[in-house]
Amino acid sequence: MSKIDNSTRESWILETFPEWGTWLNEEIEQETVQPNTVALWWLGCTGLWIKTPGGANVSIDLWCGNGKRTHGDGKMKVGHQMANMCGARMMQPNLRAVPFVLDPFAVKQVDAVFATHYHQDHMDPNYAAHVIKSGMMTTDKNGTPMPVPFIGPQKSVDTWIQWGVPAERCIVVKPGDVVTVKDIEVIVTDSFDRTCLVTTDDTTENREELTGICPIDMDEKAVNYLFKTPGGNLYHSGDSHYSIYFAKHGKDFDIDVAFGSYGENPIGMADKMTSVDILRMAEALRCKVVIPLHYDVWTNFMADTHEIEVLYEMKRHRLDYQFHPFIWEVGGKYVYPTDKDKRQYHHRRGFEDCFEHPQNIPFRSML
Repeated sequence: MSKIDNSTRESWILETFPEWGTWLNEEIEQETVQPNTVALWWLGCTGLWIKTPGGANVSIDLWCGNGKRTHGDGKMKVGHQMANMCGARMMQPNLRAVPFVLDPFAVKQVDAVFATHYHQDHMDPNYAAHVIKSGMMTTDKNGTPMPVPFIGPQKSVDTWIQWGVPAERCIVVKPGDVVTVKDIEVIVTDSFDRTCLVTTDDTTENREELTGICPIDMDEKAVNYLFKTPGGNLYHSGDSHYSIYFAKHGKDFDIDVAFGSYGENPIGMADKMTSVDILRMAEALRCKVVIPLHYDVWTNFMADTHEIEVLYEMKRHRLDYQFHPFIWEVGGKYVYPTDKDKRQYHHRRGFEDCFEHPQNIPFRSML
């Protein structure tokens, strides 16, 4: 049969999705992390993969979903956190703007699945299903085999359990807790994700009335993490907004690299940190490198990272900044401290072996 005869919508999807296939899965598997370093890959949104010299593979906020796929009736769910925040009713035009760079069903080894909070774009049922159904195992601090744990605040654990993750596989954490994953020590810290505080379980007209009600404890809904690795200490702030309490974390912990959710907030919204907030966070945390995340994924929140760099150059001498920003690309690798002085990322350009083999051209003058 011809190519035309064999082509269907289903064959097209299987041939092209996920867009990167297993390219990044293979790269992570093949990476040998050198002593006293840590390797990281940006998976999109606030998703990170961490790999250490001791063989620890950890995912944080790995999400493989999408946003709007149809105009539908043009209305937002009245209980959506954005609707709760500003009273908007028109559908939020949040289409996914970046490719899927990791195949969740091709993951061969992960030692812990972390979530900062339970919003849609920070947890994934498909990935959870693969980890469970594959029978994937890890080891505890004594080297004893154990099932891969799912670690997050109470609401994240509730979500995993609703999806079918066995309760005994889940670990509820709150600020002050410490967990160990092979050669990584994870300290759980406060989150400042105020959007989480206006998130209701019911998104219909019967949603919980929040007006005048003292909000639920943030610790049940969202947390931040400090990953203490052989290569450095990594601070993941989830979807936190700017908080002056970042300064407390900066005094409590020695932070090498900090990740913050950056975005261009539409009028009436305050869901992401601005360029000024990213710099203030980095200064308060006393980190060495600050890396903005999340600005990539939603079409209606996309932001220009050059703005961070311009403001940094305007202010760094006057304020004596002891850090610098690093502008990453989704799917890219960052090794700390090897790459600590880099300012911008570019994917591998290839053709390193040019002119090492015979050419096939009529004349050299064509070049």
